[in-house]
Amino acid sequence: MADIEAIERATVAAVSPEACEELDGWLLPFDGGTVKRAKSAVPLHRSAVDAATLDRIEDRYDSRQVVPALRLADADCFDSLRAELERRHYVQDNPTCVQIGTARQMLQLRQVATGAGSMADVDRAPDDAWAALFLGEGFDPVDGAHRVRSLARAKGSLYASVRENGRTVAAGAMAFGHGWASVHGMRTDKAHRGRGLAGRVLAGLAQAALTAGFERVFLQVDAQNHPALSLYRRAGFTTHWQYRYWQRQQWPG
Repeated sequence: MADIEAIERATVAAVSPEACEELDGWLLPFDGGTVKRAKSAVPLHRSAVDAATLDRIEDRYDSRQVVPALRLADADCFDSLRAELERRHYVQDNPTCVQIGTARQMLQLRQVATGAGSMADVDRAPDDAWAALFLGEGFDPVDGAHRVRSLARAKGSLYASVRENGRTVAAGAMAFGHGWASVHGMRTDKAHRGRGLAGRVLAGLAQAALTAGFERVFLQVDAQNHPALSLYRRAGFTTHWQYRYWQRQQWPG
C-alpha cells in the first residue's frame, strides 16, 4: 500500500483549507467553499475508529458551526464506522479513485501531446485566463471560483495552461509535498475537448515534477469520469484505493 499518511497530508495541503486541525490521527480541514477535500475530516491510517473519536470530530465541526463531513476509504477497517455514520444520519456520495503513477510514465503522453502542439506552459502563479477557464461554459461558476481560490493559495504549486488565440483552453495544477507531486484542477474548455489538450497539460506537469526532483505522482478522479480514467490509464496511473464523502444530514436534536 502506498504511503497513505503522506498522500492525505499532501492532499489537504494542495487544496489549502482556511484552517486545519489534527485530532486522534485525523486531519480536520475547515473551509467555507465548495471543495469537499478542503472541508472533510480524513484518517491518516487504516485502523478501526470508535464512536468516541467520531464524537470528538463532530464536536470540532459543530464548534465552528460547520456540518461535519468525512472522507473515508472503502476499507474493511472502517465497516463499523460506516454503520455508525448511517445511524447518525450521514449520507455518502462522490466515489473517488486515488491513483498513483510516476512523472516518467506521464511523459509517455508527450509524443502524442507534442504531435498536436507543444506541452502546456507551466507558471508559478495562475493568471486571469487560467482562472477564467474554471468559470466558462460547462462548469459551475460558483464551484469554479472556489476551486480557483483554493488552488491558487496553495504554497509552491505550479499552474499549467494550453493557450490558443489569447485564451487558455486547457489547464491543470500541480502541488508538491510529503515526497509527492500531485495533479489537481484538470479542466478543458468544452468546445476544445477530444483534441488531446489534457495530455499536453499532463506532459507539462510531468516535466515540471521531474525538474523539481519529484518522481512519484498521485491524483484523485471521480470514479464515474470514464474519459478522465482512460486518460490517466494511458499516462500510467492505477487506482490504489477508493473513497467516498460522508456528510451529516441533520443537526443533533
